[in-house]
Parts: sequence; structure tokens; C-alpha cells
Amino acid sequence: MTGKQRVLMTMRGEEPDRVPIGEFAIDFDTVEKIIGHETYVRAKAKSQIAFWEGRHDEVAESYLNDQLELYRKIDIDIITFPMATWEIPPETDDPPPKRIDDTTWEDRWGRIYKYSDLTADITCIVDPVAESRVYTRKEFEADPVIPQPDARSWKILDTLIRTFKDEKFICGPSGGEIGILFLGGIERGCMELLTNPDVVRQATDFYLKQQNAADSFFIHPDSDSVLWGADFGFKTAPLISPAMFDDFFLQANRLRVERIHNLFDKKVMKHCCGNIQALLNSFLEIGYDAYQSIQASADMDICRLKSSIGDRITLWGGVSLENLVSGSPDDVRADVRRAMTCAKKGGRFILGASHSIAVGTNYENYMAMLDEYHNLCTY
Repeated sequence: MTGKQRVLMTMRGEEPDRVPIGEFAIDFDTVEKIIGHETYVRAKAKSQIAFWEGRHDEVAESYLNDQLELYRKIDIDIITFPMATWEIPPETDDPPPKRIDDTTWEDRWGRIYKYSDLTADITCIVDPVAESRVYTRKEFEADPVIPQPDARSWKILDTLIRTFKDEKFICGPSGGEIGILFLGGIERGCMELLTNPDVVRQATDFYLKQQNAADSFFIHPDSDSVLWGADFGFKTAPLISPAMFDDFFLQANRLRVERIHNLFDKKVMKHCCGNIQALLNSFLEIGYDAYQSIQASADMDICRLKSSIGDRITLWGGVSLENLVSGSPDDVRADVRRAMTCAKKGGRFILGASHSIAVGTNYENYMAMLDEYHNLCTY
């Protein structure tokens, strides 16, 4: 049985030959150990610096060839396309940010970017442009500009999907996800919801129209699903109240899912960190086909979820990211055993990390996860 068949079967609530296994993402330090050399794949800071320096083709070559090598070497059932795996930004004449010190950059608009050792990523920490922006209904009443992927991006996507489409379950990109619309970021976005609700509603309609139109350029005909990655919660609760989520965003997200299902005949896989217990009914109403991440450290327990909603949505997770990074191989094996014991029966279960195989994952722990999976995966 192929990975594609395995995933489709388990999502129908049936038991395939074995439990499928897959990850939202596998970051560069683990990828390098698997393929045996350096890569730009999921090396977000390294890729960003290369783009600033105009080395787009170099990154594109790595994204393509290194992922071909990765998915030929690793026995997992799912291929995904998160950040730093396929999208090459357009080249512009804008000068790159100026390096201030070893970990800090500033661009010509005064934005400050900072490198983090913890995540191996570069984040904008000061943005005077965004801070001074005033959101109005008028800017969201115009017809949206429809983005299209760079030709190099599409080549990466197309080659990987065509290579593995008969073997693995493909979670491809789409025109985007509404999620929770935070205008200006989470902190400011929460204030906009309270003080500027009409603009938030207008902006939601605007982005819904834009994303629907962009689907035709981003959804690959040979993909099996799209994978959305917006988080709805933090460690103890959703980012906004369930009532506010339903009022502002439930309908728009439901319409996006219905469009993907009906027009493109694709599944919708939803990555979501945080404690979203209070949003589970909304998840089901929106119509997601799978819920990926299931953050145990935010009290999202896969065994409890299997009992409560496991007959209505596929659960994808079960192995604590914290244990993969800083636990022992025995801790990881225990996670696999527990998840298999409570979630395996009746299908609708894919084993994976509670987020991803993130930067800092102990390679021995990941190998222990794969080994224990193979000990227990068959039905």
C-alpha cells in the first residue's frame, strides 16, 4: 500500500495496512543529518540572507534537489510545503537591509530584523511602517491584486508533486487561509477587533475574495490536499474568545474549506498550535479534514481528543516536540506507544510530532520515534 492510499484510507475512518506517519515540517538540522550535507530546506535564516544577497537560484536549486533526496531517503507518507521549502520571493531593485551587527539588520524604512539562535530564524522586531499604518474600509473596498508564484517556485512545487504523487499523500499550497485576521499583528489586531470591527469585517471579505482567486494559481492539480498553518491559540486558551471567532471568522473559514472541497476536490489539513479546546466545535463546523499539531504542552491531549472528536476529524500528532528536543529516546518511545494505544483503532489517526521536527530536535530522539513507530504501526 502506498502512503497516499494509506492516508486517504485512514481519513475515511478505515484501518489501512499501517498507521500513516508524516510531519508538518522537518527543519534543516534534521534534514542535513538525513541527506548528509548542508541545505537551505527549512533553513529560514540562511535562506533569507541568501535572498537579501540575490542568491535566489542557489536557494531554488537546494529546495528542489535536497527535497527530492530527502523524500527518497525517509520513509514517511506525507509531503508538505511549509515556509522555506518552495517559495522563492521575486527579485527587486530594493537595497537589502544593512547589517548592524552579527544578529541584527535594518532596512531603509527603519525596520529592524533580529536573528534568533533558538529558532534559527530572522524576525522583524521593529516595524515603524506597520506601526504608523491606519486601516480604513476604503483600502479593502478595491479589487484585490491576485498574487502568483514565481516560476522557480512553481518548478519546485511541480517537480516534487509529479515525482511523488503516486507514492505519497501531497499537502500542497493554496491561495491562503483566512484563519484569524489580526490587522497589524496579534497585539494590534486584537485592538482592531475591538475598536475597528467594521474594517476587520471588510478586510476579511477582501482577503476571502483574494484567496479564492489565487487558488487557481497555487493549488496543484495533482495534490491531495492543502495544508493551512495559522495558529488559533496560545498555551492556555484561544487567541480570541470563541464567540468573537464565530462572529468574525467562522463563516469565512467555512466558505474557504467548502470551496477547496467542492471546486478542487482536495482535503483541508489544519495545523494549529495552542489550547483550542474551546474552538473544537468551530473546527468541526468549518469542515477541516485533519487537525495537525495537537500541542500536549497546551493541554491538547490526543487520547482525549480521540474519544471526543476522533470519529469526525483525523488527528495528526501524538509525539511531544518538547520530548523530541530535550527529552530522552525513552520519553519519545513512550509518547509513540501512548498515541498508538489510544488513537490507532478505527483509523482517523496519523502519527507525527506535536508541531514539527523543529530546529534543535535531538536526532537520536527522532530515530527512536521512527523505530518505535515501525514496532507498532501495523494493524
